[in-house]
Amino acid sequence: MKRARISLSLIGLGFLVAVTGCSQVSLEGELPLNSRYRDEQPALSGDGRWLAFVTNRNGKNEIAIYNLLERQFVHWDGLNQSDVIAASPSLSRTGRYVVYISSARGRPDIVLYDRATGRSEILTQGYRSWLRNPRISPNGRYIVFETSRRGQWDIEVLDRGPKIELDMADGTPLTVNSYQ
Repeated sequence: MKRARISLSLIGLGFLVAVTGCSQVSLEGELPLNSRYRDEQPALSGDGRWLAFVTNRNGKNEIAIYNLLERQFVHWDGLNQSDVIAASPSLSRTGRYVVYISSARGRPDIVLYDRATGRSEILTQGYRSWLRNPRISPNGRYIVFETSRRGQWDIEVLDRGPKIELDMADGTPLTVNSYQ
């Protein structure tokens, strides 16, 4: 069995995080980030506080969230659904929004999780082609992903609209140049 090794250096916080891969554990509280589990596909929030990655620590691929400031795992209600394989997480600026690939019925969908409400929403339900690698903009309005709709991998942008609640650092008001 191959083990993935991912190293992440956070110079500003003064420590090095190495994620390595392979058995079943609760992902809450003060647990070491390094393990023998398969941990992969890391994503950082724009403010550098949250690390999201895919892990098999509970016997299936799910999204783990690690608070880099407090150096502990946290559980976000509603993020991981039972009987779903998760992949490719991406975080908005403060980690309010998480997008990821969810495969519940063998077909990938892009799911948006809102930490403020604790709810997940499938954004691509009924979409008729394969998708991969979703990424969310810092403010949470735009999601870009790869699609095979035209028989090759192309890039699409999904605009969630001007009326969504944007992810803003500490309630900072938006200006014309914010999040561009």
